[in-house]
Amino acid sequence: MDFKDSDAEATYRAAARDWLDANIAEHDAGHYPDDMAKAKAWQARKAAGGYACITWPQEWGGGGGTPIESVIFGQEEARHAVDGSYFTIGLGMCVPTVMAYADDATKHRFVGPAVRGDEIWSQLFSEPAGGSDVAAIRTRAVRDGDDWVINGQKVWTSGAHYSDYGIVLVRTNPDVPKHQGLTMFWLDLKAPGIEIRPIHQMSGGSSFNEVWFEDVRISHAQRLGPVDGGWKVALFTLMNERLAIGTSGGVGPEDILAFAAQANGADGPLLKDAAFRQTLADWWVQSEGLRNTRMRTITALSKGQVPGPESSIGKIVAANQLQAIGNTAVEVGDQYGIISDPALSPLKGAFHAATMWAPGLRIAGGTDEILKNIIAERVLGLPGEIRVDKDQAFRDLPVGA
Repeated sequence: MDFKDSDAEATYRAAARDWLDANIAEHDAGHYPDDMAKAKAWQARKAAGGYACITWPQEWGGGGGTPIESVIFGQEEARHAVDGSYFTIGLGMCVPTVMAYADDATKHRFVGPAVRGDEIWSQLFSEPAGGSDVAAIRTRAVRDGDDWVINGQKVWTSGAHYSDYGIVLVRTNPDVPKHQGLTMFWLDLKAPGIEIRPIHQMSGGSSFNEVWFEDVRISHAQRLGPVDGGWKVALFTLMNERLAIGTSGGVGPEDILAFAAQANGADGPLLKDAAFRQTLADWWVQSEGLRNTRMRTITALSKGQVPGPESSIGKIVAANQLQAIGNTAVEVGDQYGIISDPALSPLKGAFHAATMWAPGLRIAGGTDEILKNIIAERVLGLPGEIRVDKDQAFRDLPVGA
C-alpha cells in the first residue's frame, strides 16, 4: 500500500480543495440538511465544475477523470457538511447500469440530467418474499406486443417517494431456474399503476418505501440488457452498490472518545472504566483495519486496477461498529440516552441516530450473512454454499424459497 499522494494526485487534491473552499463558501452548501432544492443546486454546481461523476466520460456530463481523482475529491468534499444522499443510489447504482446496458437514445436522454441533479433515480430490487435472495423475486412482467405489463410489489425502496425514475428487476420467465428468468427495465415512477407508500421508521423518518405495481405498462424499448438476462445486469448494479455504500458514515471511535471524556459511568468517569477502555480500544483497532482496507482500494484505483470483492469487508465491519457505538453511548446516557432532540443530545443526536439507523444499514446493500458468504467464497476461497434450487424451475419453488 502507498499512503502518499503522487505528485499528480497532490496537485489534483490542492485544486479540488481550492475549488470546494471557494464554491461552498459562495453557495452556502454546508447549511442544507434535508433541503433537496439546495442539494440539487450543489450537484449542478459540481457538474458545471467537472466534479460530478468524475470518472464518467465528458460526453455524458462527467469529469473524464480517473478513479483515484474521484476518491480524492470525495475525501475533500467530506470535510464539508454537504449532503449528496439524494443522488447516491442514482449515480452510484442506477445510471451506471443505464450507461452500460441502454441504447444510445436512452443514455442521451437520462445521463446528463442525472449528473446535474435535475432527475433522481431509485433501485427496485427487494421483495417481501425474497429476503436477501435477489433472484427469488416474484414481481411479474408479461409481454403484450411491444409493451410489458408489470404486477407485483417491491419493498425497502430507498428514495422512491422523491425519485423521478428507477430501474426494476422483474420475472419474465417462471419456467426456468430463478436466475435465468429475470429481466431489467427502467421506468417512470410517476407512471399510471405505480403506488409508492413510505415506510415509517423507528427513527421517525421515512427514507424507504413499499412500491406496488398494478398493470403498469412499459415499452419493450425500456429493457436494460436481454430478455431473461437480467441477473447479469443485476450483478453489475450490485457491484456498484457495494462500492457506493461501503462505509457507514455517522459516528466513530473519535466521537465516543470525546463524549466519554465528559461522561460518567456507574463508578465514576467513563474513561477510567477498564471495560469501556477495552471496548474503545477494540473499536479503534477496527477503524484502523478499515482505514487500511480502504487504502488498499485507493492504491488499486491509483494504479488503474479494479477493486475486488474485499470491499464487502468495509460495510460489514463499519455497520456493526456504528450500531455498537450508538448503543453504548445511549446506554451510558442512562435516562438522558433516549433524548433525540438535536438541541439537547450529544453530537446533535448523532448517537441516537446511529442506534436507530445502524440495524437497517446491516441489511441495506447486502445483509451481514450475504457479505460473509461473499468474503468466505470470493476472498478466502472457501467452498460455496449448497444451493438445492439451482436447477429447479422457478414456478416449482415454494414461496420464500
